[in-house]
Amino acid sequence: MTAKDVRRGMVILYSGAPHRVLDCQHRTPGNLRAFVQAKIRNLQTGLSTEVRFSSTEAVERVTLEQHEMEYLYADGSTHHFMNTETYEQIELDDEALGDAIHYVVPGCKIRVETYDGRSIGVEVPQVVELKVVETTPEIRGATASNSPKPAKLETGLMVQVPTFVKEGDRVRVDTSTGAYMERVR
Repeated sequence: MTAKDVRRGMVILYSGAPHRVLDCQHRTPGNLRAFVQAKIRNLQTGLSTEVRFSSTEAVERVTLEQHEMEYLYADGSTHHFMNTETYEQIELDDEALGDAIHYVVPGCKIRVETYDGRSIGVEVPQVVELKVVETTPEIRGATASNSPKPAKLETGLMVQVPTFVKEGDRVRVDTSTGAYMERVR
């Protein structure tokens, strides 16, 4: 494909390594030739960079294999997952999981992206339910319009919750923002 077809979220091959396009703008400055300015992140090293392509330059799109995996358990900084189709088990470290580490609990299902047989990223569901393990007690007479309080969830994630949420409650969290959505009954 040509560089003008590159869109945000695509995975392209750049300098021999897969890169995810974080931001992409097609520009045509005055009398000059059109170009594509893109911010990309190397999926193997995690480093981000800005690149400029001629709008007619050939760019190779990479297709990542995605496998549904079930999170089994953590062993220190190593996390064990099982492919739900083949029952093959893999290990990923904290670095490979990135921010997704705050949204996985034993038994949850995620999608693991692989490139050339190596796991390079994970995709968690948009919304997850987690248990509140630590928060300040509810204040009598407090209403939902009061300011939120911090709560620690079972994965170690800290979120701001309404005052009526107490320890032991289950809450829904948006994984794209890390924000509290609602209490689960």
